[in-house]
Amino acid sequence: MPTIPDLPVLGEHDDPNSMLSKKFGREVANYFSGSPLNRLSFLRGDRDFLRQAFSYPSTAFLLMNNLDPLVRQDDPSHLAFATIADVVPLTGEDPFGKTEEEQIRDFDSADDKHPPVIVFLGVDDKAQLPSSRQVEEFAYKSFRGSPYFAVDVTPRGEGKVAVEARKLVERLKERGLEFHQTAGHRHMGLHAGQAAMYGHARALIDWNARNPFCAQCGQTTLSVHAGTKRACPPTDMAGGTVPHDRKPCATRGTVSNLSFPRTDPTVIMAVVSADGTKVLLGRQRRWPKFWYSTLAGFQEPGESIEEAVRREVWEESGIKVGRVVLHSSQPWPFPASLMIGAVGQALPGAEAETVFLGHDAELEDARWFGFDEVKLALAKGVSNLGESAPEGYVDGGLRLPPQTAIANQLIKAVVEGWWVSPRM
Repeated sequence: MPTIPDLPVLGEHDDPNSMLSKKFGREVANYFSGSPLNRLSFLRGDRDFLRQAFSYPSTAFLLMNNLDPLVRQDDPSHLAFATIADVVPLTGEDPFGKTEEEQIRDFDSADDKHPPVIVFLGVDDKAQLPSSRQVEEFAYKSFRGSPYFAVDVTPRGEGKVAVEARKLVERLKERGLEFHQTAGHRHMGLHAGQAAMYGHARALIDWNARNPFCAQCGQTTLSVHAGTKRACPPTDMAGGTVPHDRKPCATRGTVSNLSFPRTDPTVIMAVVSADGTKVLLGRQRRWPKFWYSTLAGFQEPGESIEEAVRREVWEESGIKVGRVVLHSSQPWPFPASLMIGAVGQALPGAEAETVFLGHDAELEDARWFGFDEVKLALAKGVSNLGESAPEGYVDGGLRLPPQTAIANQLIKAVVEGWWVSPRM
């Protein structure tokens, strides 16, 4: 039976005596949130900081190969971090030696010159992550802690960088490490804090990999700002020593020629019946038998969260929703969604609560489930997609997503009375 991962702890942010907690209940933290790192996002453009942090002996590197994270073969629930000595053959000793302006000026699209994407993740300034490196902690101005970077070591092409990436992957395998394949199950078994780090790294490395070309002119772009921006340079060395002008690009004549990572807002909602005794759940055709979840869908431009909840529920199930309350959110790096969790209540009346699947063909089925049946499923029928049902499950019973999915947290909140009383 698979190990059930823990969920993030809010720590100092979780004050049960605060005015908001007393009125609305304790904050809910979902899987892929709760990073132990201080992102220090304002230092991503500080070359001195990046150079010192990258080369510091205690700095740890999260390596990603085809978006799969490096873990120990005997314990894939924890990330395995590389050292500066591991990554230098691939990244070079001083990948942040140039300013962003100099990087853009000296851009070289030749395969041998194209560096791997390096993402600054943040600094562990509260010593929350275990470390076997007994060295003095990193310090820069008033900031102290252990720096963390992510590096894309995916071998691409046949140039020098790709060759070094393949060598690095082989060396890591010889040390009992592996890149844990995330396709299908999406690596939902990581320790909570490290799952947040993995989600952060995955989202940014995936965005860089998906955007090698400028959306306006189609030319190659360059990763800058510690992996969080991409620029369309005006010139290209193209393997030589003299820069050549590239085709004109409209972005260079505007405020900025930079593109930024995208985040797609997605609403996901537990819908309660008008009398407060049932919850609406649906299923897609590809899911295992008896496996249901909450409804979800992308928020559209010019649409509020509440409007998106009502529209998606009506389009997918025919149910008309009245009041909508926000519950919690979950970063979902597959590839770049922010799951906005809500609880909605159906309008009273048979017409408003009648399921109709004729608007949108996304769902195979949607139905109302009584709270008692849902509580039993939470106790006996929870699993990841692709995993067998847990011990104690009776065939034919309702199956639900695991606690690492915000859908599970929304369902649990509804049947435990989150929506009718303060959650203390």
